[in-house]
Amino acid sequence: MDKIIEPNFSKGDGLIPAIVQDLESRDILMLAYMNRQAWEATLQTGRATYWSRSRQALWVKGETSGNFQMVKNVFIDCDSDTLLLQVEQIGKAACHTGYKSCFYRKLEGKNFVVVGEKIFDPEEVYK
Repeated sequence: MDKIIEPNFSKGDGLIPAIVQDLESRDILMLAYMNRQAWEATLQTGRATYWSRSRQALWVKGETSGNFQMVKNVFIDCDSDTLLLQVEQIGKAACHTGYKSCFYRKLEGKNFVVVGEKIFDPEEVYK
């Protein structure tokens, strides 16, 4: 019988990182944090739910923008303290700045340059 594995929230003061990957393209979309409540909400609804460290509140990705993340696969690392979520990104943009991925800048020489595609204007979406 397989041992039940659960995320170890105690290592990170109740939070664990969740790497978010687009299921189709395999692009890394973002990194967010989950507490136990966000983890359970994600499992229950199938929608990626995170803990906002700045707002100190649960955050359903896409609740404001419409750019939801439907969780298709969940992986846990060897230490049980990091998750990888493979998602169907609804709305094509994961970043609150309007880019497909939060990792839209690349180091070239000594400067970061924008290499990502901007999908929407955040001032229009987050009025």
